[in-house]
Amino acid sequence: MLKRNTLLISIVYTLSLLTVSLIKLDFSKIDSLAPSFGDKIFHFGAYSVLTLVWYFTMNIQFNYSKMKALSIVVVSCITFGIIIEVLQKELTYTRFFDFYDIVANIGGVLLAAAIVLLIKKK
Repeated sequence: MLKRNTLLISIVYTLSLLTVSLIKLDFSKIDSLAPSFGDKIFHFGAYSVLTLVWYFTMNIQFNYSKMKALSIVVVSCITFGIIIEVLQKELTYTRFFDFYDIVANIGGVLLAAAIVLLIKKK
């Protein structure tokens, strides 16, 4: 069942992340609940999950080798994160480009890639 649904899960997660990244949010309410670096933790975690769901889609559903799937997914997720930051600057009035968000995104992607590399395929 998971094998049939990995692509759907990946697409839904990606579209959800895109939406959350571009919608207007009231940061005054969020800032009072989260630490000052909470936004970076969200970016780190969100892009770790993004990398993992797409890795499993490429590896399980499309039967790409571990390294081929990981290479494609790492480059794609980093590119996606950069594009989202640019779109926040260009398309929204409530969001802005933040270089450190990109750093957090890349950190999340690299953590997920390291986890994949450490897991031995049975």
